[in-house]
This record gives sequence, C-alpha cells and structure tokens, in this order.
Amino acid sequence: MAHPVDVHVGKRIRHRRWLVGMTQQQLAEHVGIKFQQIQKYETGANRVSASRLWDIADALDVPVSFFFEGIEAEDGDVAAKSESVPADILGDKEALDLVRSYYAIPENQRRRLFELARVLSDVA
Repeated sequence: MAHPVDVHVGKRIRHRRWLVGMTQQQLAEHVGIKFQQIQKYETGANRVSASRLWDIADALDVPVSFFFEGIEAEDGDVAAKSESVPADILGDKEALDLVRSYYAIPENQRRRLFELARVLSDVA
C-alpha cells in the first residue's frame, strides 16, 4: 500500500507536469529515467528519492518544496479548505486549462487580471 506522502508527491508531480504541458516521456528524458518510472512516481507506487525529486523539480522549474505543499491540509492538521474549491483543483480539466491560459498572458496584463479576479472574489 502506498504511503500518503508518496501519493501526494506523485500527484503534485503529475499536476505540475500537466501544467507545463510536458509528457511523461519528456520528463523522463530530462531526468534520465524511463517513462514507466515517472508513472510509478505519479501514482505513489514508487517513492521518489531526494536526488531524483531534486532533478524532477529542476525539470519542472519549481522548488522541491512545491511537491509537499498542501500535505497538512490533506491530513486534517490544517483548517479545511473552502468548500467552494475542490481539494484536487488541478485534477479538474477546466481549472487546468484556465491556469495554462492565465500563464500564456503577458506578465503585466496577468497581474492586472489577477487583481481584477481578487476584487471580484471579494464582492461575491
């Protein structure tokens, strides 16, 4: 049985890979392993070593800490997230498409869009 931390890290690897539009094969080639190993990491079937997680973080352009974000909320140690936001938000195709589109916008316009969204969410 997979350890919950391994499953969480695997989900974060998969979500970030999807977010940047990278295939399992591309990530595997960047890290120097077979794509089947990436599959096992993403399902939590295999644990990711510290050095391999470092390489994956480099390939996906995130800090290693990214893969552990939100783990306390899953264990119930931190207050529950808002009921209006799904626990696995990047598992939702619409949310993933929205995030990809957001990052395709030039940075100065993206900041203005972000501020608009923040204001609109405060009003709702």
